[in-house]
Amino acid sequence: MRTGSEPATARSALRARFWLSLWGLVWAIFGTAAFALVGRPGWAAACGVLWLVATVDMAMILRHIRQGPHYQPGRDVPPYRPPDSGPPFPGPARHRHP
Repeated sequence: MRTGSEPATARSALRARFWLSLWGLVWAIFGTAAFALVGRPGWAAACGVLWLVATVDMAMILRHIRQGPHYQPGRDVPPYRPPDSGPPFPGPARHRHP
């Protein structure tokens, strides 16, 4: 059911994001080491930057997971109630044909 408040009440699959971030981190470390060993400093630097991005992303994901069920709800946490006032921004007017 759409309520119009999804941007304010959206939830993220943090555990899935964590595992994908870990997968990217492993490949970035591997790529950095492999390209450094074969003498490709440009590609090694690119993988090093990707390693940094994946590390920062993983740190943010772990921070949100540790903040509790507001950011990582379990099966026992019900969904947010829709706001009583209705959607914050009404959609465009629809023209109805007779």
